[in-house]
Amino acid sequence: MIDVTEATNKAKTYLTSFFPDVEKVQLEEVELTNDKTHWLITLSYEGVANSVASSLLVGKSLRYKIFKLEAESGEVISMKIRDIK
Repeated sequence: MIDVTEATNKAKTYLTSFFPDVEKVQLEEVELTNDKTHWLITLSYEGVANSVASSLLVGKSLRYKIFKLEAESGEVISMKIRDIK
């Protein structure tokens, strides 16, 4: 089974493979499921605002993704948007 550090690094690598321009990637949450089969890793990162008007007013915004990884192999199963309200 991979440890939490390796799971986090795999999630970061996965994120940056799809979004190479993200900045300031940070670990926010870590959870090993009760049955110990999956890691749930939440990362935050700075991203550019969705529109030109927003980017002029706000600049960069903090965004969140949650990753589900196989605990045994470290394979990323899913990457989802995590809304923080």
